[in-house]
Amino acid sequence: MSGHVSLVGAGPGDPGLLTRLAVARLRAADLVLYDALVDGRILRHARKARRFYVGKRAGRHAMTQTAINALLVRAARRGRRVVRLKGGDPFVFGRGGEEALALQRAGIPYDVVPGITSAVAAPAAAGIPVTHRGLASAFLVVSGHDEATFDAAMGALRPNGVTVVVLMGLGRAQAIARTLLDRGWSASTPAAIVMDAWRPEQRLWSGTLDRLAAHDVEIDASSAGTIVIGDVVTLADRDGLKAVPYDQHDTRQTSAEARYVRSR
Repeated sequence: MSGHVSLVGAGPGDPGLLTRLAVARLRAADLVLYDALVDGRILRHARKARRFYVGKRAGRHAMTQTAINALLVRAARRGRRVVRLKGGDPFVFGRGGEEALALQRAGIPYDVVPGITSAVAAPAAAGIPVTHRGLASAFLVVSGHDEATFDAAMGALRPNGVTVVVLMGLGRAQAIARTLLDRGWSASTPAAIVMDAWRPEQRLWSGTLDRLAAHDVEIDASSAGTIVIGDVVTLADRDGLKAVPYDQHDTRQTSAEARYVRSR
């Protein structure tokens, strides 16, 4: 008896940004394997499912990727409807492609439910568009946790040519800034870090590339952070953003619809 696996993107954090199809998959699930950056309130949609945390943070893996792949296959072969729930989008540094290939090889039916990637949503939460006429006509999304991978991605990029969005690079923010400066980027290039985007504890640091290289920013290692480098950072909301608490009892609007107001 064969079940089914859904590789589902949970979006950047706020439950109101979850897609309707993602909600439907969660409600039908028998088993949910979820990652570290998935907001716990999203799991409430999976009321009849067993839930297992299989997240990976820097240096801390609850389960290896090989073991996760095997668990997906085994559960589906037992007839379970499985949701593999990932922060952001499953195919943007989410290793969803690896899981899809493992399911294909095992002959397991599966589908992919895209999620809103934090590569776009995190800057947007701080009022930063990744493209803007006259400032940036393209953007590059790159992983920051691996030095060799980052260096290779930046090697062919013209300095100050596009917006650079770095995911999973918070612990290497200073080294990333120095790498760009060494490659000819201007020291005055605007830079920002959006920490815990779309969550009540969201924080924004904005400055310049040389300040980031000098480690002139307080970073909480436990936070999820997105680094944005380029002229579009100058469009960040200068008044600051204040989270509106999520009201789980308010069915008239989603949390995303009432997520932020300007602080005064």
